[in-house]
Amino acid sequence: MNANPRYFTPSHEWIAAEGSAWVVGLTSYAVENLGEIVFIEMPSAGSHLAQGDLLCVVESVKAASEIYSPLDCTVVATNDLLAEQPQLVNSAPEGDGWILRVTLDEGQSLDELLKPDQYNTLITK
Repeated sequence: MNANPRYFTPSHEWIAAEGSAWVVGLTSYAVENLGEIVFIEMPSAGSHLAQGDLLCVVESVKAASEIYSPLDCTVVATNDLLAEQPQLVNSAPEGDGWILRVTLDEGQSLDELLKPDQYNTLITK
């Protein structure tokens, strides 16, 4: 999964191409700030999400946080491992702790998303 470039949102989600789909997850920075994740409420496969729509709710020992869709997309799969092992998001947020696989709506552009250097600038301010 790490071979493809990642794009980021200002609200700390990442998205990366994987075959014909895109994988969405939380950044390491977001996970560090959330603390230990104990539950993730995800949408069903087939759900359509507009950019900025609620993607999922992540519950940590600190609080519940809403996670938003980086682009207009349709959910094709959820990371079923997270139902039993939500801590995977803590241990590997940009690896095995991915949250969803989606297909992007036609015409979606990555131009509104942050490239790695832009995201690093955002989180180091």
